[in-house]
Amino acid sequence: MTTTTPPLRFTTHASLRRRLILATLTGSPLHISQIRSNSLKPGLTPYEFSLLRLLDALTNGSLIEISLTGTSFLYKPGLITGNNGKQLRHTLPENCSRGVTYYLEVLALLAPFSKSAFSIVLDGGVITSATDDDYSIDTFRTALLPLFAHFDISRTLEIRILARSSGPIGAGEVHFIHANQVRLPKTLHLQTPGRVKRIRGVAYVTGVSAGNNARMIEAARGVLNRFLADVYIYSDVKTPQIVPMDYGKEGAMERAGANQKGRAGGRTKKTGVGFGLSLVAETGTGVVYASDAYAAPSEPAEDVGRRAAHALLEEIRIGGAVGRVGATTMLTMMMMGVEGDVGRVVIGKEVIGDEFVGACRDLKGFFGAEIAIRDGDAGNLVVTIVGRGVGNVGRKVA
Repeated sequence: MTTTTPPLRFTTHASLRRRLILATLTGSPLHISQIRSNSLKPGLTPYEFSLLRLLDALTNGSLIEISLTGTSFLYKPGLITGNNGKQLRHTLPENCSRGVTYYLEVLALLAPFSKSAFSIVLDGGVITSATDDDYSIDTFRTALLPLFAHFDISRTLEIRILARSSGPIGAGEVHFIHANQVRLPKTLHLQTPGRVKRIRGVAYVTGVSAGNNARMIEAARGVLNRFLADVYIYSDVKTPQIVPMDYGKEGAMERAGANQKGRAGGRTKKTGVGFGLSLVAETGTGVVYASDAYAAPSEPAEDVGRRAAHALLEEIRIGGAVGRVGATTMLTMMMMGVEGDVGRVVIGKEVIGDEFVGACRDLKGFFGAEIAIRDGDAGNLVVTIVGRGVGNVGRKVA
């Protein structure tokens, strides 16, 4: 007689993405209900539907059952197979309100434990700039991806920005490449944050004057050079994307199919216009702190530059060996490590918030292991995790 593992059950859409990642990594069935059940628009959003389709494309044998109202679903993950290095194109909804890093964080965590390499192009409603809920692709490239080097995962790991686009309606294009699959990640011991030795950054504009970059850089340097001389910020200027007039509007694609003259009668507009700044501070021990700022409507470029610089100084003040960007990613990788090996990482006390505590609870629920936190030196905390040895079931050798 065969027995099936009962699914882990959660309610509401809170932490939905993180729980999908953990379910896929551990192979645990997942059931989530009461998704925006009291909202005017109940159920899964277009970007959450898109995430489920992406997971289905990257796994073999997954089962996804969604209720008619979209307020609940059952997810039984299959084996993470990747796409054997062949390019997979995944189109995001035109009205996607989340930044592209919402999806890239998922790919970065799944790719090391895939059976084969990842080569994925994300297009459609891609927002490469920072948003209210997500950091920019530049911060992902310079702050989050380097964290994987601590786990001996760094070869053939690349992000290519094929087309930039700011929010709220994006039309960019990004190519994610990852061909460093491992059996188990290396056990982490990172307890020396070190001193900041240099600051790097990217100032980007899309569809507006390149002078905004110069003004952001000058304002940011005016703050940062008082503390450190080695500050270099790269300027990236791109043209906006040209899209149909009804791009991003609900039902636009369906209307286009019934319109013989094409979408919006062939009229076009510019989209993804905006500018912002991504900054990263690096220490002598390889620790990085990151900040992001993007321009609100009618906000001067100087204010954006100063806001990003002050946010970076705040991250440095919080300290620790990992900042708020990437803290939960590092916890997940440590939990996947060699069974019985004890890993330790130092974090600042202010890193612990609702997101961090929620991640610890979910890790305990999926892996069945506790996370120990104790006081460390210089007002920091030491997080201790015992590896569970889950690893990459599709790879037989390390």
